[in-house]
Amino acid sequence: MDTLKLKESKDMLADDYGNLYIYKNKDFSLTKYDSLGKQIGRLMLTVPYKIQTVQNPLSVPLFSENAQEMKFVDQNMNEIQKVDFKQKFGFIKMAYAEDLQQLWLLDDSTKRLIQYNFRNESTINSYPFDASFDELMDLLVYENKVYILTKKHIRVYTFKFEKIFEAPIENGKRFRRENEFILVITNNSILKYVPEKEMVTVFGDADAQIVDKNTLSYFEIKANKLYLYSLEKGVETKPKTEPEPQQKVPEQEVEKPAEPDSPEGKLEKKTQEIEQKNPAESSLQKLIEETSDVQSVGV
Repeated sequence: MDTLKLKESKDMLADDYGNLYIYKNKDFSLTKYDSLGKQIGRLMLTVPYKIQTVQNPLSVPLFSENAQEMKFVDQNMNEIQKVDFKQKFGFIKMAYAEDLQQLWLLDDSTKRLIQYNFRNESTINSYPFDASFDELMDLLVYENKVYILTKKHIRVYTFKFEKIFEAPIENGKRFRRENEFILVITNNSILKYVPEKEMVTVFGDADAQIVDKNTLSYFEIKANKLYLYSLEKGVETKPKTEPEPQQKVPEQEVEKPAEPDSPEGKLEKKTQEIEQKNPAESSLQKLIEETSDVQSVGV
């Protein structure tokens, strides 16, 4: 990537096709590049917007607290829909697009969490949610749990406003959900939420300016250069402190001697007689020639 494209970038996101979305706070521009660095489209905004996710590049949601609205743009960065909150709600602190028709809204004026269908402009549910919204960075709702991200903490609540998890976070920026896994993107690391237990770092670089991931790679901007890491290399491995256990050599099976009166015993006895009589003739061919004598004793 041209360093001029990365310079002064405030945020970067990568979709699963390898396209990059660069947001610059200086001019409120959102520019999309393909994997070769060619510009696909650009959206010039008048106020700051927060890009929620680019996992569905056909409909990218952007929320503006200043404008009290949410925009959806297509794969060419053209606006396809706008949802205005000013006429229906008090003051929306954060919005989360669950799908292509439902939004979750944190109304700071009424201290409520609202489930809103923006297709037919109707409120589905409303929950009392008197949480502290200081330095609020992102909101996510998944499987009847509410995830709140600030610059310094992650908190998980039930719909009854019961806190079930809290952990410190440094420079939290946004959530990313991959199937049942909840990830937290910070300035220079990516953390995975272990339900109600802990946060585990899956990727990190203290010198990175911006990090992100898609389903194939980790991305980072460092010193105005773009770096890609495969998921396998990004996973931390613990050093070996104990030698690997030596493989146990399987014990050889010991054959049990055949019964003397059995057919096998008679064959074994005949073979021994041949070897004692003339060891030089104890080849496989000699044994085949003597088979008729063995059969005569009932084998």
